[in-house]
Amino acid sequence: MSRHYAEVIGDPIAQSKSPAIHGFWLKKLGIDADYRATRVGANGVNAFLAERRSDPDWLGCNVTMPHKQAVQDSLDSIEEPAAAIGAVNTVCPAMDRGLAGYNTDAAGFLEPLRPLLATQHYFRMARVLGTGGAARAIVASLAGEGFTIVLAGRDPGKAQGILSELAPAGEHHAVSLDHFAGPTDFAFEDRKGCLDLVINASPLGMRGKPPLPFDWSHAPPGSIAYDIVTDPVETQFLANARDAGFETIDGLAMLIGQAAAAFALFFGEPAPREHDAELRALLTR
Repeated sequence: MSRHYAEVIGDPIAQSKSPAIHGFWLKKLGIDADYRATRVGANGVNAFLAERRSDPDWLGCNVTMPHKQAVQDSLDSIEEPAAAIGAVNTVCPAMDRGLAGYNTDAAGFLEPLRPLLATQHYFRMARVLGTGGAARAIVASLAGEGFTIVLAGRDPGKAQGILSELAPAGEHHAVSLDHFAGPTDFAFEDRKGCLDLVINASPLGMRGKPPLPFDWSHAPPGSIAYDIVTDPVETQFLANARDAGFETIDGLAMLIGQAAAAFALFFGEPAPREHDAELRALLTR
């Protein structure tokens, strides 16, 4: 007997924690459905979605690296904020719109920051490291919350293009990723009343990837380090930040937040977030 299912696609995909998250919520709610991980290569997205279109049990998929931008060409509609961001991380069949693309990364990224964002600040600045699909969602989210952004990438020209496209109104800056690799003796001004973030929005530091080169002398006093990498959850980036005296937010915060928004799209019910502590314990075993 067939069952309804959703899945996550990417390449690589074996490290994904999404099946554990959605499976945990399905069990808590008693929903008779599955959530799977499916490896889809760089040139296989069109064929994959063409096949899924005709499957009546398919409820949609999450989209991870490297497909968040490429998948858009295979969709019938792209909802906001995905259209503005230019990256899709969730695809669902919609009765009146064919295959629809969504972005839940933006909401997931901001979720753990909401208590801070509810407070007024004299100035908000974020150093964002990375220029991929997740970085696009993060840049758009931060610009909407009044941050001045320094976006660092291997190609500063690409970083400047993202800023010009997604945050044209602000006085933002694009730099090379290696700008932050070595120490600095820059004397930061008083940051009282300010909100400073340092965000790893790249895959650097992920299992099997080289570490992210960032020297914490570049972070203003009181900064918060936020790493979106989830495998491992405890990255060298976060460990170094804590050693330097900074508060940290790990990648599970964004992952669980974006997954909850996708879960409601797939299964028609809100994720049971009252079990977050138990879920975190499961994911960090």
